[in-house]
Amino acid sequence: MSVIENAAANYRAATKEFLDAARAVPADQLDRRPREGWSARQIIHHLADSETQSYSRLRRLLAEPTPTIQGYDEEAWAHCSTLGYTELPVDLSIAVFESVRAASAQVIDRMTPADLEKSGQHTERGSISIAHWLDMYTRHPREHAQQLEHALRGEI
Repeated sequence: MSVIENAAANYRAATKEFLDAARAVPADQLDRRPREGWSARQIIHHLADSETQSYSRLRRLLAEPTPTIQGYDEEAWAHCSTLGYTELPVDLSIAVFESVRAASAQVIDRMTPADLEKSGQHTERGSISIAHWLDMYTRHPREHAQQLEHALRGEI
């Protein structure tokens, strides 16, 4: 298996792991939360928003020479009442997550090993390569799948 095939397989496995965890949350448990931290509903909405950012970032890293990758304040988004992290249904956020991950996976399949070295300048993290992007967005849904389990148990 090539480096790209391996990265794409891991990316898809992380996608499935989060989708399985998100879809397993009973509706009456979506707002259960640990003393500190986000509810399952907030986590699911966050992943949809994070992945839309990720989708755009990958494309910019591939197509533009040394793009600027804009960071964003995740906590501010989670607490913005208009964005509805605490009350909107999660079905659309699950669909957004699934769709953008599938679209990004198609792009990953088309990449070459040389593409992994392309980079841009993140406004908060400094230089970020596509290899780093892949690692970060393969770990991110897995970390939040675990966070979902902790939220449902009411653990920190």
